[in-house]
Amino acid sequence: MMIDNISWITAYPEMLLFGMACVIALFDLGVKTPLRGATYTLTLLTLAVVAFLEAMYASGGATYYGFGNMVVSDAMGNWLKCFAAVATMITLVYGRPYAGDRGMLRGGELFTLTLFSLLGMFVMISGNNFLVIYLGLELLTLSSYALVALRRDHVAATEAAIKYFVLGAMASGFLLYGMSMLYGATGSLDITSVFKAIVSGHVDHQVLIFGLVFIVCGLAFKLGVVPFHMWIPDVYQGAPTAITLMIGGAPKLAAFGMTMRLLVEGMLPLAIDWQQMLMVLSIGSLLLGNLAAIMQTNVKRMLAYSTISQMGFVLLGLIAGVINGSSLDFSTNAYSSSMFYVITYVLTTLASFGVLLLLSREGFESEEISDLAGLNQRSPLYAGIMAVSMFSLAGIPPLAGFYAKLSVLQALMVSGDPVYLYLAIFAVMMSLIGAFYYLRVVKVMYFDDPITATHVVAGADVRVVLCLNGLLIVALGLMPGGLMALCAQSIRQMLGT
Repeated sequence: MMIDNISWITAYPEMLLFGMACVIALFDLGVKTPLRGATYTLTLLTLAVVAFLEAMYASGGATYYGFGNMVVSDAMGNWLKCFAAVATMITLVYGRPYAGDRGMLRGGELFTLTLFSLLGMFVMISGNNFLVIYLGLELLTLSSYALVALRRDHVAATEAAIKYFVLGAMASGFLLYGMSMLYGATGSLDITSVFKAIVSGHVDHQVLIFGLVFIVCGLAFKLGVVPFHMWIPDVYQGAPTAITLMIGGAPKLAAFGMTMRLLVEGMLPLAIDWQQMLMVLSIGSLLLGNLAAIMQTNVKRMLAYSTISQMGFVLLGLIAGVINGSSLDFSTNAYSSSMFYVITYVLTTLASFGVLLLLSREGFESEEISDLAGLNQRSPLYAGIMAVSMFSLAGIPPLAGFYAKLSVLQALMVSGDPVYLYLAIFAVMMSLIGAFYYLRVVKVMYFDDPITATHVVAGADVRVVLCLNGLLIVALGLMPGGLMALCAQSIRQMLGT
């Protein structure tokens, strides 16, 4: 394998992230302050520089292949990595006070494991080879298992880590077995070569479909969609809230990137097959996610089932990407709507869990919906941010979630296919059901009597970032054109190379 200048260009941000993760691990050995202020600052600076580099790469619009075509650097991947780095920064800002109060900052493991999990996301998004993508996935999941179990004296967190590990190992096995079947059928692990082999028609179709089924199962686990959703509610509820946000935020961007690499770039000729699989996953996720969320009294568990239904919406855009030899414009519209949806979902998730983390700093876990009672009387600002998040997740205009849902539904409608029309109607009906449990949270905050008169206190960094987060949800709902154009441009470039 020849390593040239282009190879290094494709991996500069990843190399910087890996190097700084090692440096921060060593640097933290000399930090003695309880909240690890110096380690925290250095970690945020690292993430800011990496996000800036990825934004520069993405703005350049060039596509590079390096390390023997095993790594690709394109606009879609670079923007996803940029947003993942920013989401990780915000997660650490929200989560550090919570982690400090619960003895999770005795060492710098929280920061180094977070950086290594982000590195895994980067490798997943940049992989142009089945094994490279799998290695990135393993780096992310192994770091995530350790993060969930970081609060060693907490029974629920330990139980959640074990469940996550067992089910995650099973999903990794599905994915790896599917990749082995594709390798046996095509003789290559390179995504471009696999695509060409499938197009040639000189491979056993039954073996391809067999491998495809296992790969879709593995992807479904990472996205957290039915019937591979079992880990989501238990891990979300059992993990420390700061870690729940790390699992439910940035990794969704990586899962979307991995899905695009494997299904769209690698197995687009098999679209008629994987579209049907994704349709079943989407319908099940929308149905079970929304109906199960209604019955929850634990807000973290409710948001877990909400995640399942939201990922079902993301799949709708992927389903609509290829219909009857559709044009590049049509495919771009469909896939960019899914990309826009997952970005706005992560943004809204950050704000909602940010408020929960803020309320949990008073010496108790703010996990029940009743814990939010009367929040408007105690802190109108944070109640307003939580309300904006709930309205956005419900798809109420003029917030980002409304436009995200509208763009996905529009991609289904313009196909003209009656099946997709019924699918859009079903998605709207499920969204109406879902609005109930989101609005219930708003009702509790504004109309129930508070259970405590304690005012919510937040550090300056948390307060500023949380306010900007809430404003961005509103701004993207009022002016979605910029982000939508960015998604469309990056998807068009990815499809054209």
